[in-house]
Amino acid sequence: MGSSGAMTGLRLVLDTNVLLSALLFPAGSLSWLRHAWQSEAILPLASRDTTVELLRVLHYPKFCLTGNERGDLLSDYLPWCETVIVSKPPAVPECRDPSDRPFLELALAGQADALVTGDGDLLALASVFSVPILTPNAIRDRLWKG
Repeated sequence: MGSSGAMTGLRLVLDTNVLLSALLFPAGSLSWLRHAWQSEAILPLASRDTTVELLRVLHYPKFCLTGNERGDLLSDYLPWCETVIVSKPPAVPECRDPSDRPFLELALAGQADALVTGDGDLLALASVFSVPILTPNAIRDRLWKG
């Protein structure tokens, strides 16, 4: 994974479902995200835990991805990311789904501008979390109305 201090795009944590939609469906409603990180309009943040989660999900049988296809998808994403080391996880609000915790921790540790998700469990924390938790549409509107 890359690391860059020169990028000026919005520093975003993309939850796994948002990221999968952008990667797996090039003509889908979130395909614009891929172009956004490749044009450096956004800077995705990644941690060890969020990357492990992405790798785990890419192995789901329902996606029928070969090893080469998984590698291609990762090479379309990981080089554009800033790696954030979350050595001591920061305190985050209790969430209904414990698997969401690494995304909250990454958002704080990486000083993200927003956590982007469609997950109701994460969106429910928007009023109590110090980093904005926004839907992909809200981020798209922010980027293009800037």
